[in-house]
Amino acid sequence: MIASKYNNVDINTPYYVLDECALISNLKLLRRVMDESGCKILLAQKCFSMYSVYPLISKYLSGLTASGLYEARLGHEEMTGENHVFCPVYLDCEIDEVVDICDHIVFNSFNQFYKHKDKVLLGGKSIGLRVNPECSTQVGHEIYDPCASGSRLGIKRELFDGKCLDGVEGIHFHTLCEQNSDDLVTTLIAFESKFADIIPLMKWVNFGGGHHITRSDYDVDLLISAIKDFKQKYNVEVYLEPGEAVVLNAGYLVGTIHDIVHNDMDIAIVDTSAACHMPDVLEVPYKPVIIGGADAGEKAHTYRFGGATCLAGDIIGDYSFDNRLEIGDKFVLCDMALYTMVKNNTFNGMPLPSIVIEHVDGSMELVKEFSYNDFKSRLS
Repeated sequence: MIASKYNNVDINTPYYVLDECALISNLKLLRRVMDESGCKILLAQKCFSMYSVYPLISKYLSGLTASGLYEARLGHEEMTGENHVFCPVYLDCEIDEVVDICDHIVFNSFNQFYKHKDKVLLGGKSIGLRVNPECSTQVGHEIYDPCASGSRLGIKRELFDGKCLDGVEGIHFHTLCEQNSDDLVTTLIAFESKFADIIPLMKWVNFGGGHHITRSDYDVDLLISAIKDFKQKYNVEVYLEPGEAVVLNAGYLVGTIHDIVHNDMDIAIVDTSAACHMPDVLEVPYKPVIIGGADAGEKAHTYRFGGATCLAGDIIGDYSFDNRLEIGDKFVLCDMALYTMVKNNTFNGMPLPSIVIEHVDGSMELVKEFSYNDFKSRLS
């Protein structure tokens, strides 16, 4: 067996597990950054929207940020603290509600800013503009690079010339993806060189997300120093809005092997799916770590783990184990809190995994189960 910890858990697989101890550990580190640097940190809901733990998160962070109306509404309903939103475009039918429930509203263009500014100002909310520092620091993740040529995200400095900024209180940039603080420093240098005349006019600057603050090799002291220096230099409030850092290494996906077939290699057919339950495995792509296993060929017995959909490429990864696997064995995939629950789907009518919290005392709480109605209700 490769998942002995969960063998006696009386919950049908597949299910996500949120490790409350690991979540709190991450939150404490983020709180340390806030306390020592003077910044505010927001949860990016686009990565993690498990609102049953929002009350816990609100004890440590300053609030959350949304990528559209529905996320903003969820945050407004379920969590205390500040509620920020950035969206590439706000629809006319939703802007009134956005203004009602959000504290900071960030626009992606001057067209959007001029169109909606009067409503935002009348609502007494703070307006920000997202900018493009034109500084790419990512390697191998071009799909996530807002500074790439042709990017639709952020306003380049040249487009500010001749524009009226009356009503604008903040500048927002987001350029990082799973990166360390040295890449933030590089970005800040470029940002300052491009917008040196704009920053002093602002009340706040948002450094966006992509900061892997809770990763073991992350240089937290450099981050704190960079924030303090920036705040002192420009006398502005600084915001960070990480998503992954909040729940990094704090989640698991538990599944069961239902069949083992052979086609040039042993293939385990499981009750979870890369395509449905962890789409980033195919989109990034990457191979999640599996408890008790290693890379293919490193141990005696190698298996390919494949999902139960019709998609030929629904492959989680190739893993090796000390002992042969058997039908009925459970398995556990790591780091499955981020970009899983928020991106999963019901392709092929695949059931959605249940959601479980493993509390500090070790008890397992089934928070949410899904059914056929969740599949049917998305259709008509």
